[in-house]
Amino acid sequence: MSDFIPDTNSLKALREAAAGCRACPLHGPATQTVFGEGPRRAPLMMVGEMPGDREDRAGHVFVGPAGRELDAGLERAGIARADAYVTNVVKHFKFRERGKRRIHDTPKKAEVDACLPWLREELRLVKPNVLLILGAVAGKALLGSGFRLTRSRGEPLESDIAPCVMATIHPAAILRAPDGEARQAELEGFVRDLRAVAARLTSTAAG
Repeated sequence: MSDFIPDTNSLKALREAAAGCRACPLHGPATQTVFGEGPRRAPLMMVGEMPGDREDRAGHVFVGPAGRELDAGLERAGIARADAYVTNVVKHFKFRERGKRRIHDTPKKAEVDACLPWLREELRLVKPNVLLILGAVAGKALLGSGFRLTRSRGEPLESDIAPCVMATIHPAAILRAPDGEARQAELEGFVRDLRAVAARLTSTAAG
């Protein structure tokens, strides 16, 4: 486990410690650590890839364009974001500069591995009933290199990291769709997966 991670049962203490993490080089160019947010005992935990440009500047998860798609999908599925714990596998924004813009750059396996101890601690403390993986990078980080989103999305997955583990696209995939029709199709598939998550949340709460 990383030397930066404290022995604590407090999410607040974990978040404060993560602000000083130097376990990989990504902390250098990034503005700040972007840690998970949400209730300590949230029934649903959502895990994405890493913060984007807006999140890096604001210091909060999923507050940029992908966050708006996430919020819209959750609303249609009847899931209150305020009741969920939302985080990323990687806590620093990795980017390439293109003029004045900072463009998302996929984190390498070593960078993901350096951040995984933080995510494992979040999972240990939150103990969600349902863990929703957003995208392939998060899926491979948590479930191994054999994870394939196309054959795994929307259905409960075999895993012992939470009572129920499911996966769907990262909401940024909706934004990357080539045209309006494709974007709408991605959104509808995303909402369908989120409704399956909502059904699992209802069944676990009843059980």
